[in-house]
Amino acid sequence: MTAPPDAPLIKVLIVDDQELVRRGFGALVGAEDGFEVVGEAANGSEAVSLVRSSRPDVVLMDVRMPVLGGIDATRQIVDDPANDGVKVLILTTFDLDEYVYDALRAGASGFLLKDTAPTELLAAIRVVADGDALLSPGVTRRLIAEFAARPDTSGGDQQLESLTEREKEVLAKVGRGLNNAEIGDELMMSPLTAKTHVSRVMQKLGARDRSQLVVLAYESGLVRPGEE
Repeated sequence: MTAPPDAPLIKVLIVDDQELVRRGFGALVGAEDGFEVVGEAANGSEAVSLVRSSRPDVVLMDVRMPVLGGIDATRQIVDDPANDGVKVLILTTFDLDEYVYDALRAGASGFLLKDTAPTELLAAIRVVADGDALLSPGVTRRLIAEFAARPDTSGGDQQLESLTEREKEVLAKVGRGLNNAEIGDELMMSPLTAKTHVSRVMQKLGARDRSQLVVLAYESGLVRPGEE
């Protein structure tokens, strides 16, 4: 897919402890119209420093690295107000439940395996750069399973006190993995109206993107594993 000529470049920082992996992703991303690789880092500590200097739109972040791992690096990047607008897309060879939950709690906007097809990876970067979250059905299922294994996910209703009943309905749909069009179909509203509601919910709850809304929906008890 070729980016429109007037579209701003999506700046990408690649973080992985294996040089061949960094070079491979760098060649793939750098060759695509509309993308610019602004740096590479071999560990999370380097990534935190490079984010401050290179100001990427999206960080492709490995999980297991020396010095500082990807989850902790993601948390430091997201928690720094100076990095407002920087999105982190977790890439790993390890399809493990603990990484899904920890990455999303740390503020990652998406989670992909390294064997993802090149076209899907580039599409994922665009999705995350646009401010949306990338939660594949498989990732959502693992996240739900994580909450199902917890003894109690209720008791967080106070987090939702600022929301209207309609906004709570929208949040519940987001928590079940529905996109704006699907939310609109179920709640009898246009996709644009659904998107507006989602944006308001994110603003009220201080969430960076939809991935954090999914976590909040379960942690507050608004959505429970197994519910339809």
